[in-house]
Amino acid sequence: MHAFDVLGDPVRRRILELLADGEMSSGAVGEVVQREFGISQPAVSQHLKVLRDGGFATVRPEGARRLYSVAPEPLREIDAWLDRFRRFWTPHLDALATELARGRRARRAGGRPPATDDEPGSSG
Repeated sequence: MHAFDVLGDPVRRRILELLADGEMSSGAVGEVVQREFGISQPAVSQHLKVLRDGGFATVRPEGARRLYSVAPEPLREIDAWLDRFRRFWTPHLDALATELARGRRARRAGGRPPATDDEPGSSG
């Protein structure tokens, strides 16, 4: 299954978000996902299986429990694929960081940040 097919489902994305915080039992994952999405325990188990089969999650038995965690390699592959598109948003994020820093400096100095071309009353 293609990575975006796996991650295209909001339930599976939520499960990965939960697992990103650390290893969790299938029961703990199920409690959260059942509450948030209103799906059955067998449906949660199926989503965990898709994540496991797709390589996004690993499972290890601990007694009667099954503990799940994120497998980073498929996420690295997605990150590498996205790399060719970063040029579309990186300059905008860099510009935002510059503006935020400029505003923090102005507040610390007790002044008002300089007007940008988008603000009323600015020259331009």
